[in-house]
Amino acid sequence: MQHSDYPLSEVPPEARKGLLSTSAVLLGFTFFTATMWAGGSLGQAFSIGQLLWIILLGNLLLGTYAAVLAYIACKSGLNAVLMGRFCFGEKGSKLSDFILGFTQIGWYAWGTATVALVLVRTTGMPEWLEIPLMVLFGFGFCITAMVGYKGMDWLSRFAVPAMMLFILISLFTGLIEINGIAALGQQTPTESMSVAAAITVIIGTFISGGTQATNWSRFAKTPKIAVLATMAAFFAGNGLMVLTGALGTLIYQQADIVDVLIAQGFVSLAVLMLFLNIWTTQDNTIYNFAVAGCNLLRTDKRRLVTIGGASIGTVLAIGGMYNLLIPFLVLLGTFIPPMGGVIMADFWLKHKGHYPALGTAVLPDFNRRGLAAYVLGTGAAYFSPLLPPLVGVAVAAGSYAVLLRLNHATLTDNLPSTAKQ
Repeated sequence: MQHSDYPLSEVPPEARKGLLSTSAVLLGFTFFTATMWAGGSLGQAFSIGQLLWIILLGNLLLGTYAAVLAYIACKSGLNAVLMGRFCFGEKGSKLSDFILGFTQIGWYAWGTATVALVLVRTTGMPEWLEIPLMVLFGFGFCITAMVGYKGMDWLSRFAVPAMMLFILISLFTGLIEINGIAALGQQTPTESMSVAAAITVIIGTFISGGTQATNWSRFAKTPKIAVLATMAAFFAGNGLMVLTGALGTLIYQQADIVDVLIAQGFVSLAVLMLFLNIWTTQDNTIYNFAVAGCNLLRTDKRRLVTIGGASIGTVLAIGGMYNLLIPFLVLLGTFIPPMGGVIMADFWLKHKGHYPALGTAVLPDFNRRGLAAYVLGTGAAYFSPLLPPLVGVAVAAGSYAVLLRLNHATLTDNLPSTAKQ
């Protein structure tokens, strides 16, 4: 019997969702504090004119990457870890399960620690409450993920409009206090950063999320809905988060919208924003972990895996994950994007835009071409001085394409002459 949310199979037509539902869940995922912090680093390094086109370009690249994967997910009904069975093999896909699951549990730990620490700092509660609050939030935030897509949809339909309203109130207030947009144009950068580095920061903050957003885009009724919802989240939504962090830094020297709202005197809105911002990303994150864990363990007990992931994340939060964000982002930008490159090449070049049914497909234990292409893409991303995430995607996809052609040529050479005709 199929367990909730189809962790080990295609999403059937009767379970597909419309544009509003898909967009709400994906926007809730991309409305995230860490993205604002990335925007804050950009706000210190560029004039407002440069900043706007850098944000536009960076999020267009990010959104396009995520939208291509969303199209594949909707067409196939599969998420990234299930696609991994085709491009990495039955046993080889466990590599992607582990890496994707590990990164998501790291994010969950960071978010759990963040909400506890910020709440204590904001409200003046005693510091000894930090660890009990981490335990409370570590298990509390996974409730909607345990319910599944419906739970996250319900939360996001309320939380996304509320957060959008809070952000608009804050931005409007800030522009009034600084005497309008013209005054922003007179701000001079205080830090230096290259354009390539800035675009890398924008892409790197959420390209791992774009790879795993297939967990929800596969629920879309049509590929068009999947693409539109994904672009709304990763181009418009993520772009808004980057812009909010940048403007907060320019006006208040604070990137986080929670800190900005407090500086503006909106303490109640700040606390609400903190909870909604973290919760809508945390439940998506632990859901991602559960999906990867189900494929790794070949079990459909998604709720049990969710609880296990929340336990691990809570322990990591207590252990100090809050202080490891920057090296963690570098890790994500290196190891996750090449998987997307291999998935794209495998779907379009090998399977010609149509996977066979997962239950009937005969798959090797290890797809050596896919694994080799992933290693090459990861190495290229690690050593690339320019746009590592995009380099990783391009090299992984290109390597897979070359290996496919070499393998085809070898097989053709080994066939009898009559078979070649």
